[in-house]
Amino acid sequence: MPEPGEIDHSRPNSARIWNHWLGGKDNYQVDREVADAVAARMPEIRDVAREGRRFLVRAVTFLAGEAGIDQFLDIGTGLPTMENTHEVAQRTNPRARIVYVDKDPLVLVHAKALLTNVSPAGRTWYVQADVRKPEQVLDEARALLDLDRPVAVLLLGVLGLATPEFSDMLAVVRTLMAAMASGSYLALLDGTDTSEAARSGANLTGYRLRSPDELRECADGLELLEPGLVPSPHWRPEPHHEPLPHLDSYVLVARKP
Repeated sequence: MPEPGEIDHSRPNSARIWNHWLGGKDNYQVDREVADAVAARMPEIRDVAREGRRFLVRAVTFLAGEAGIDQFLDIGTGLPTMENTHEVAQRTNPRARIVYVDKDPLVLVHAKALLTNVSPAGRTWYVQADVRKPEQVLDEARALLDLDRPVAVLLLGVLGLATPEFSDMLAVVRTLMAAMASGSYLALLDGTDTSEAARSGANLTGYRLRSPDELRECADGLELLEPGLVPSPHWRPEPHHEPLPHLDSYVLVARKP
């Protein structure tokens, strides 16, 4: 595992801001001030965070179970909270292998929490790398994952900050998926420009929102699973859970033929 770089506690940090929206405690006053300012303009942001985590649980459960995937590449993982990818995947498939990727040294400090396997048969690893350099991500991931076999690639709420230009986002997604074997999956979640409140909130954080058409373009050449590209609460919701009518956060899961 790499050594963490210097951590700046005096400036807001996107991972800690997201942690605050999720109800975590790994954040500082400077993070809470930004998080609360965004929430004042975009009251649904806490729902966006919580529903994003619920989508992760549903998608990973499907991938590790019905889809038969036992390798996961979770890029832009952020700070560990509850129901992390490896916990969900290894509950369903005890042999699942998970590689977490994040460039933030703060996440590395907390990586030991991520590296606690739910199952002794599974493997979990953390890589400090930048999603904007997908070839580096792939090189690091090969230490644990067999890319000649299907892999589920998770890009959940990371590319709006990492790749402000849509052309760069598209290049990252296509480079990653081009390296994956047939039968691999892409799970994508990102903020959308589908309301004025979302646009106002994004202006405070520098997060680049996408249009639904742009997110759909990221799945070109892949088989989009039902129900397609939808707001996060509407992707295969639990039978007992009444989904929120709309969120400015869209998701998709697609299979590489």
